[in-house]
Amino acid sequence: MKPRVLTVAGSDSGGGAGIQADLKTMLALGVHGMSVVTAVTAQNSRGVQGAWELPAEAVRAQYRSVVDDIGVQAVKTGMLASAELVEAVAELIGGTDVPTVVDPVGISKHGDSLLADSALDAVRTKLLPVATVATPNLDEVTQLTGVRVESEGQLREAAAAVLSYGPRWVLIKGGHLPGDAVDLLTDGSEEHWLRAARHDNRHTHGTGCTLASAIASQLAKGESVPEAVTAAKAYVTGAIAAGFALGGGIGPVDHGWRFRG
Repeated sequence: MKPRVLTVAGSDSGGGAGIQADLKTMLALGVHGMSVVTAVTAQNSRGVQGAWELPAEAVRAQYRSVVDDIGVQAVKTGMLASAELVEAVAELIGGTDVPTVVDPVGISKHGDSLLADSALDAVRTKLLPVATVATPNLDEVTQLTGVRVESEGQLREAAAAVLSYGPRWVLIKGGHLPGDAVDLLTDGSEEHWLRAARHDNRHTHGTGCTLASAIASQLAKGESVPEAVTAAKAYVTGAIAAGFALGGGIGPVDHGWRFRG
């Protein structure tokens, strides 16, 4: 049976990020994608014009419906919006014995807040402890830990700060630093430095969602965390290189780049 991956995230009406990006990524990587919608956004290439979270009851019902009948080999979380939703999702994941990739979405590509301040503590104390891999970018590291990363040498400090909340592995995404795109994957003892050439392409909407979904897809296929992250980084690097203009702002990465040869 084809590996099944569940995304628990918000909807991006523009199709570049959120559950839309997650499902496209899963299709591209050969797994069956399923979704629990946590919030609906009015969103386009210029930003987020509105967001409406779903009741925790609706999120729980979607999750149980999928997991109890279809089953799942990996879970990925994205936009969870409120403390109540973070706590509900953490509890659901805690009772599902599969690898989980937590993308602690705090701020959109356009600088719009996607997580209430009151939810940050729930992310730290409830969600990160059940994560197999947490994938914060540098802004999210600062939001969660107070650590500001301004150079590659500070990625270790950032990783240690996030690991202190309990995820098994953390991938600190250094994409906002100057120079090559450098990420640090570590479980506190093992370290993997992932480097990729930086592509001069502003159309990078959905990068974080895409990377986390790609990691979850590879984990669902039975790969180890370092293998899954390495393969996911290669996939997302190609998707960024092929990112395309859409609307009047920042366009999305191309999830189907490998199909286009």
